[in-house]
Amino acid sequence: MVDSYVHKGLRRKLVEELKAKNLFSPSVLDAIMAVPRHLFMAKGLEKLAYKDQALPIAAGQTISQPFTVAFQTQLLDIHTGDKVLEIGTGSGYQTAILLELGVKVFSIERQRELFISTQGLLKNLGYQPHLFYGDGYLGQPSYGPFDRIIVTAGAPFIPEPLKKQLKISGRLVVPVGDKTQKMSLLVKISENKFETTSHGDFLFVPLLQGKSQTK
Repeated sequence: MVDSYVHKGLRRKLVEELKAKNLFSPSVLDAIMAVPRHLFMAKGLEKLAYKDQALPIAAGQTISQPFTVAFQTQLLDIHTGDKVLEIGTGSGYQTAILLELGVKVFSIERQRELFISTQGLLKNLGYQPHLFYGDGYLGQPSYGPFDRIIVTAGAPFIPEPLKKQLKISGRLVVPVGDKTQKMSLLVKISENKFETTSHGDFLFVPLLQGKSQTK
């Protein structure tokens, strides 16, 4: 797997574009710089890896645009050692960004094809997340509670199991809506109380329930 000077130069240019928006911490930008996004792309699309745009991957899914990945990561307000639940492993790009920030990642993917391919890719790149093939709506209660939860697909509603698996003072970042989504941040104040704020409109593939049985 090659990460050349050309790739690093393009990545540095992307990071400068994101930095100019004055939205992201140095640690988030460093993580974007560290992860070779072109290695997470579908074959034939590698040349577009450092454009700030979402692109198709296998199983009818997408790799989110770098701005969106940075934005969700920034909202999480991550601290080293945090336990993070990711709903929607997808290409594994967001997973790698989280790992670069020094957290423990537990990630669920419902598409078996993606689960298998991404598991191999992340291992080959030296990343060690805890990956699960399953229904993201259910979370991973046996591994909770979590300091942070991130949902990388558009949820028609916020699944109750995810709210229950969040620690008190924990943060849940989830795009909510059907055709377009409002990026929502929930901070858990007490066992049954959340402070919710909205952070703009985004467009994600839908968060589906159950596991896909196709390869």
